[in-house]
Amino acid sequence: MQARDGRTTLIVGGVAAIVSSTCCLGPLVLLSLGVSGAWIGNLTKLEPYRPIALAVAMIALVAVHRRIWRTAAECAPGEICAVPVVRRSYKVLYWVVVALTLLGLGFPYVAPFFY
Repeated sequence: MQARDGRTTLIVGGVAAIVSSTCCLGPLVLLSLGVSGAWIGNLTKLEPYRPIALAVAMIALVAVHRRIWRTAAECAPGEICAVPVVRRSYKVLYWVVVALTLLGLGFPYVAPFFY
């Protein structure tokens, strides 16, 4: 893991957030796009792993939060966190991962309204 910029931690959180919503949101998205078939039911086999993926996503978000929101004064001049464009892009990606995590957390409760 890269200890300086938190990129790896942010990526791990994003992947875990996507995996956590695959079991429930995946079939709905595929059916909405017109994809059908019995194999879509296989995505529900990921349901037991949903809590684990959500926990990994939340741990990664907590771990990367301080690294992203530290001030530029805390960064050494040569570090990547001192570049304003990189800082801004990390913050945007952080909020995308937070949104995906919240989607994975809440979707099973609102899914019955869509089916």
